[in-house]
Amino acid sequence: MHTSVDPSAPTPDRYRAFAEVESRGMSATYEGWALGAADDPATLRLIDELPPAKRQPNLVFASARFQGVPAGPYSLFREWLHAHWVEVRATALTHATQTNEAARCALHLPVLARLNGPLALLEVGASAGLCLYPDRYSYRYTGHPQLDPVDGPSEVVLDCEASADVPIPARLPDVVWRAGIDLNPLDVRRPDDLAWLDALIWPEHDDRRTRLQAAARIAAADPPHIVAGDLNERLAGLAAEAPPDATLVVFHTAVLAYLDEAARAEFVGTVRGLPGHWVSVEGRTIVPGIAAREDSALNGTEFVLALDAEQLAWAQPHGRALRWVANP
Repeated sequence: MHTSVDPSAPTPDRYRAFAEVESRGMSATYEGWALGAADDPATLRLIDELPPAKRQPNLVFASARFQGVPAGPYSLFREWLHAHWVEVRATALTHATQTNEAARCALHLPVLARLNGPLALLEVGASAGLCLYPDRYSYRYTGHPQLDPVDGPSEVVLDCEASADVPIPARLPDVVWRAGIDLNPLDVRRPDDLAWLDALIWPEHDDRRTRLQAAARIAAADPPHIVAGDLNERLAGLAAEAPPDATLVVFHTAVLAYLDEAARAEFVGTVRGLPGHWVSVEGRTIVPGIAAREDSALNGTEFVLALDAEQLAWAQPHGRALRWVANP
């Protein structure tokens, strides 16, 4: 999940905003750590040793958890962080926030099911590619029976609070090709990569941790094709590898916020020139050319779900809720 704070903002402001806007109600541990750090000059001096882009709370906290910090009050976190800063600093410098939440497939599925198959999926900012398996997971949408893969229920079951008009399909899409792009692709078959994905999950979110491990087993059994590189440099070439008899679908979730305005505009120009379709799930002001509605219904954490630059729904960033706004 991207931070809503400008990376050029002073570090105390970034941590206070992270506590009050993103962590409150989602993670008492991270709220406490962020508020504590924001008012602690000694801890701020450590964090400010990092380049500005690496000072984001999500990355620093995940790096500490990767290195073994116990959950607990800020006083415990502070003592541990100061004792292990060399290791945490090294992890933050060599890693990035690459949250790979399989539950986001619950946002994509109603859109994918509207498209003519078979589908060739290409995810931008794919991390380990866990969102490339919408046909391998089971789904429970509000008011609907569980929807399972053709070969039976999946060990990954995604719950999504959906408004009554979300067009829930009767069956899952036929996916014949799955590929992705990431600056630093992760491979769930590598223990350190899987441990990093686990560290990125916030402390209290045990359901997400269990889901990660189950989704990783599915991906490890049939690994996706993920290329390393800049999305604007690799997108057209990778898209050209998709099977010609399948419908290409380029998609991304909480990725474009990490690009500057020029790079976002370049991406939109490229993706709109490709054959097939484009599915985006991003903050309301992030994607050039998408006119988001003025209303919202997900308590300030809403993302815009769009198909080919037309908003279809409001979406909770980690796939927990979906409110349709287009004609079903």
